[in-house]
Amino acid sequence: MKPMKQQLVTLFTLLLISLQGSAAALSTSEVNKKIVMVVSGYGQQQGAITPGYEFDEFSKAYSVFNANGIAVDIASPNGGKVEADKYDADKPYNARVLTDQAIMAKLGNTIATDKLDANAYDAIFIVGGKGAMFDLPKDQALQTVIAKIYQQQGAVAAVCHGPAALVDVKLNDGSYLVANKAINGFTNKEEHLFGQKWLNKFEFMLEDKLTERGAKFQSSEIMLSHVAVDGRLITGQNPTSTVDVATELVKSLGLTPVTTERDIEDKTMAVVADFLAGDKMAATRLAANQEQYHIALVGMYGFYYLKTAQTDEHFENALTLMQVAQKAIHNPMLDLQIAKAQHKLGQEKQAKITLNQLLATKPDYKPALDMLKTL
Repeated sequence: MKPMKQQLVTLFTLLLISLQGSAAALSTSEVNKKIVMVVSGYGQQQGAITPGYEFDEFSKAYSVFNANGIAVDIASPNGGKVEADKYDADKPYNARVLTDQAIMAKLGNTIATDKLDANAYDAIFIVGGKGAMFDLPKDQALQTVIAKIYQQQGAVAAVCHGPAALVDVKLNDGSYLVANKAINGFTNKEEHLFGQKWLNKFEFMLEDKLTERGAKFQSSEIMLSHVAVDGRLITGQNPTSTVDVATELVKSLGLTPVTTERDIEDKTMAVVADFLAGDKMAATRLAANQEQYHIALVGMYGFYYLKTAQTDEHFENALTLMQVAQKAIHNPMLDLQIAKAQHKLGQEKQAKITLNQLLATKPDYKPALDMLKTL
């Protein structure tokens, strides 16, 4: 009986090991995800001739996917080498990606979208940049891949101008992919503020076209992170939204995203968002911890936010943000805008002080001299 018992134990042990191995294989299979990132191939000479894709968005999104063990391919409408718009290679998130030889090799020889096998991917992520407005909406092969991935229960994500690739995507029932779904992308307001160079070349405004297709367009204040998640469709408003969109895509794949350190720009914009949402102490945190944030970015945000201001609260918020960065930036254009905001709010005395301080260092600054005459 003893040999028989030993044989049974051995068989049971082998069976257990086999089952454990199968479970391990299943577990590995579940987290072995693969996505394709799509970039515009329209760019020439870093956006000087024609606009391309945004390298910042590419590097931030890829870093999220890489940190979560997700395999990545890169595609563009015609394949081959693609051109990014001008970017800062010294920014930490860009520098890390630029030293990743494997992904840079793929970026240097992208897969043509008509060569993609949708069945090979769990999701697709479409990078933004002005170039996306020109070639991605017309790419029928890309439209087919997007529809197939979505209809095989995969996820579709896009950021900034990336949602331009979605405007003509139709599902098998003939409906537009974006119809009746929460979505966002670069807004009309952001386009008019930051996209003047190529705006008159666009065939459509992204916000308008998505709305025309039946999408439920949503957005936040200019250049603040906003992610619309509607099932397996994930879209982000602007470059600031990139990491959040990529993170939501990771979640949609059934994974728990690893915690990664946010770059100083995204951290700064998150605090600005808190401030505009009503947390007035956020401005104090920015002013008191300037070494932790991109203070010049705060001032420039206030500068552009002032251009869109319509209520006293908007003017006050713009003024506060500009004043947080006033000393750090030390720029006459910013000082002049501060004086204009003060004047708009009826703070005549403060406006005069601001203008006189400006003229003390730049006595011939005509815009300040002209404004001072009106007060």
